Amino acid sequence: MTDSASAQEQPHAAPAAPVAVPVVAESAAALATAAPAGDAGAAQPQRKGGSRRGGRNRRKPEGRPAPEGAAEAAAPGAAPRAPQRVHPALEQLAALYPHLFGAVFRPLKRGIFQDILATHPELFEREALKVALGLHTRSTRYLQSVAAGDKRHDLQGQPVEAMAPEHVHHALLEVYRRKKARATEDLLPKLRNRMIAAFEASGLTREDYTVLVASRDESANALLEEAFADWAARNAKDEALLRAFEASGQTLDAFADMYGLVPRTVGQQIERARRLAAVRVQQVAAANAAAESAGAENAAAAPAQGD
Repeated sequence: MTDSASAQEQPHAAPAAPVAVPVVAESAAALATAAPAGDAGAAQPQRKGGSRRGGRNRRKPEGRPAPEGAAEAAAPGAAPRAPQRVHPALEQLAALYPHLFGAVFRPLKRGIFQDILATHPELFEREALKVALGLHTRSTRYLQSVAAGDKRHDLQGQPVEAMAPEHVHHALLEVYRRKKARATEDLLPKLRNRMIAAFEASGLTREDYTVLVASRDESANALLEEAFADWAARNAKDEALLRAFEASGQTLDAFADMYGLVPRTVGQQIERARRLAAVRVQQVAAANAAAESAGAENAAAAPAQGD
């Protein structure tokens, strides 16, 4: 489902339900690492008689409404609340950096809070900027960019760092939770497919990935296990198809025609099976190399201990 609101309308309202999501907590910590703890999420009081938007964020937030955030997680049947307003600092950021805060949101590099303050020391108040970035990184559209596995970007719009696998995983879960209450279809199959894609993109083993992303939320952990079950079943089918294809000695088109299959789909399955086999070979080689390195270090340390 694609959000229809414009970039300045939709993203900047804080979610109505306080869901404990690690990627949200990471946003406040990573984007404002030098800011004092304890006030990143609290709205700052507005001064009366504030100047226009070009000042140091002292006017009241009279931006355009952002209808998504608060209403999207409301309980079914609840009376709609008045649309919240865009934080004035976010309007300024969208004008200054449309490639980050405009029509398409990009994950922000860690420490971008300090970068913005250093670049515009006279434009942004520290506390107002901190609140604005907190609202931005908790918005659904920002979390969607994280869930897509997009890289972190600097102020110039350049990708500078891969998004951590656990942040991608938890963003996927949070976006799913926000959307399922108003969905007219079962979103779980799509979620599991995206979880599989995120896992494969991480390059980690199943065991290492599970250790990295597992949480105290048992329902979320159960969803991960369901995704892994789908992944294992798909791999088994792909590997069986690859063995049959290689044993047949036929071309791809002829093999697909023999079984009444679509050549393009067969090609995708065969390619997945070959990629998986290559990954397994690399993982075994890496494990053997690590074991040999550890053995060499232990052997080198043994004489020193004897002395």
